[in-house]
Amino acid sequence: MFRKLLIANRGEIAARIARTCKRLGIPTVAIYSEADDGAVHMLAADEAFLVGPAHVAQSYLNIDRIIEIALEAGCDSVHPGYGLLSENSTFVKAVRDAGMTFIGPSEDVMHLMGDKAGARAFATAAGVPVVPGSEGEMEDDDAAVAFAETFGYPVLVKASAGGGGIGMKVAKKEKALRKAVLECQRRGESSFGNGGVYLERYVENPRHIEIQVFGDSEGHVVHMFERECSVQRRHQKVIEESPSGFLDRFPGLRERMFKAAVDLTRAAKYVNAGTIEFIVSPNGDFYFIEMNTRLQVEHPVTELVTGLDLVELQLRIAKGESLPAQSDIKSSGHAIECRVYAEDPQRMFLPQPGHIGTYTEPKGEGVRVDSGVKADWAVTPFYDPMIAKLAVHHSNRDLARARMKSALDSFVIEGLNTNLTMHAALMDDPEYAAGDFHTGWLEEWVKTQ
Repeated sequence: MFRKLLIANRGEIAARIARTCKRLGIPTVAIYSEADDGAVHMLAADEAFLVGPAHVAQSYLNIDRIIEIALEAGCDSVHPGYGLLSENSTFVKAVRDAGMTFIGPSEDVMHLMGDKAGARAFATAAGVPVVPGSEGEMEDDDAAVAFAETFGYPVLVKASAGGGGIGMKVAKKEKALRKAVLECQRRGESSFGNGGVYLERYVENPRHIEIQVFGDSEGHVVHMFERECSVQRRHQKVIEESPSGFLDRFPGLRERMFKAAVDLTRAAKYVNAGTIEFIVSPNGDFYFIEMNTRLQVEHPVTELVTGLDLVELQLRIAKGESLPAQSDIKSSGHAIECRVYAEDPQRMFLPQPGHIGTYTEPKGEGVRVDSGVKADWAVTPFYDPMIAKLAVHHSNRDLARARMKSALDSFVIEGLNTNLTMHAALMDDPEYAAGDFHTGWLEEWVKTQ
């Protein structure tokens, strides 16, 4: 296995990667900003180095400094986690040029599939259905308006390098479109170092369903079933599940989506973990929207239903090992993940940074918490306000909902506003219990509370 691994990330995902590495006997190096001094992910690693000031552009997006730290610490590998530099092909190249192994796909494949506009064109060529939209990036807001006037409203503006719902805006008129283009360009540039945007038709009331895929260096590709990710706010997932009961309503749909995801991954000659994301219309038509060329925030639900450690599998694939056969990968029971944020659902989910006092995580059979905070710790305005991911597993969805409700009720986070109460109410909501929701449902539901 690897000699020493640098984790080019922060918070819960950095701590989570460190745990798997510790189990495998791989020493780890954390990086931290001035705002993260003393953070959980620092303590989870064997060594920690200051990467820069609080602002991400000067710390967690500082490629030169991260490479410098990795070499100084004697690392032979780098895991990017998710977000930040995880889908930056320039970073991949820098890691490999420095003689280290990047835990993820090659820079060429990442550039192909990580660029959302380019991936759409590739998917079309591979015979995978895509949401109608622009063939490439928009030069500016004038170009976007000209396209929309011919194409028709409403349209969805998306950052080409975006992910996690960042850099997405719906526009129904010209004025809104111009504003959306500029906002998505700024957000893409600040979050990913890429201000490119493209347009898609806005599909009304869709489901967001994704397929976890893996490829190895021998050309084998497998899927690890689906994740239901339709409970969202501001185009960002809040609750994820596996499996999706919605797919049961359309015979053969799940298998067609699996095939499309595997075919596209194989066509891209993709190696390591990735996610093929689809939207599915209310009548069961599905469309490719993007591929995330990294581990997903919501990967714990897949781990809970399959019993696999996806980080371990990433490391083994990066070392040249082979994937298990598709027939050996099984899904059992039902898993639900709730993202716990420092935010106020009643105020348009505005972030609520502050200081955590008492902090007690739920425990018990079938309960998992991935967190990057602790008692007496600040949630700062510099980073995403996610506090933790609470995931549960049980034999069926109703029992999983009950287990999640119990876990939420015992989760203690004092000192700042969170969405824990919202999550607990959702677990008992009749529409959620029946599986009757879509990507815009949560924002509508909050207005009725």
